[in-house]
Amino acid sequence: MSAWQVHRPGPIAGGPLRRVRAPIPEPAPGELLVAVRVCGVCRTDLHVAEGDLPVHRRDVVPGHEVVAEVVDVSAAGPDCDVVAGDRVGIAWLRHTCGTCRFCRCGRENLCPESTYTGWDADGGYAEFATVPAEFAYRLPDGYSDSELAPLLCAGIIGYRSLRCADVPPGGRLGIYGFGGSAHLTAQVAIAQGAEVHVMTRGAGARELALSLGAASVQGADDPPPVALDSAILFAPVGTLVPPALAALDRGGTLAVAGIHLSDIPELNYQRHLFEERVLRSVTSNTRADAREFLDFVARHRIEVSAREYPIEQADRALADLAGGRFSGAAVLTV
Repeated sequence: MSAWQVHRPGPIAGGPLRRVRAPIPEPAPGELLVAVRVCGVCRTDLHVAEGDLPVHRRDVVPGHEVVAEVVDVSAAGPDCDVVAGDRVGIAWLRHTCGTCRFCRCGRENLCPESTYTGWDADGGYAEFATVPAEFAYRLPDGYSDSELAPLLCAGIIGYRSLRCADVPPGGRLGIYGFGGSAHLTAQVAIAQGAEVHVMTRGAGARELALSLGAASVQGADDPPPVALDSAILFAPVGTLVPPALAALDRGGTLAVAGIHLSDIPELNYQRHLFEERVLRSVTSNTRADAREFLDFVARHRIEVSAREYPIEQADRALADLAGGRFSGAAVLTV
């Protein structure tokens, strides 16, 4: 099969990816073999390719927003409830131990033994992939493959970030950065009754935000027109943390959605944290998050802005993501 590997992590302009011919993977016990139909292009893929995240698997195949067709269930075991030909989704979280204190209390996203698709195990920038059957998701009807792919990480992590931001009913939510995850999360928040204010660079992203119902848009570090009850930082830019905290009203919460963030400048306690403002990170997701989100989008139509690239142009898609050359999300078609 054809696949892309992260051969030498480094700046995307230096060509860290290489395209190779590789054997079709063999599913381990408990796993499905799937044929990739579409794979989303996530900023985490860029962090893996550029070395912002440490190497967990040499020459890993990136990609963890995978829409695929089940090919072989023979290794999955007798409890597997999918059959060959079913359409399933593969997301970032690939494995948890199921026995640690975090797993036992519903916080499997914090499992010390957790592993991840496209980082610890080969992902979807390929023609075929494997996935543990317990971590393959049923997908809602009414969406194309290209619309579904970004939902499998950008959507799921945005949903968890929205929960972590603790938006009160009818509250004011600030969104910093407006790419693949943010444009989905904004729609969920609006559907739940929030008033959304977007801070982002780029005219295209601002136009997209307004078209999806944002109450206001402004520059990335500009103050919103109202005090915020909650905010989510999607841009991996630590210098945006102080202005986002300063924009919060008393008791507000800022959730940082990314797996990677550049350094945060020094904070001023009185200006940024006093009056019970909260700064919290968001770490991966649970399978419950994923199922709740996919159930939500089955009941509430979400508009997915996804630019398509043939899988032969995966390196170009990541370069365009790094350069901010599209709004919304991007997907690779196989």
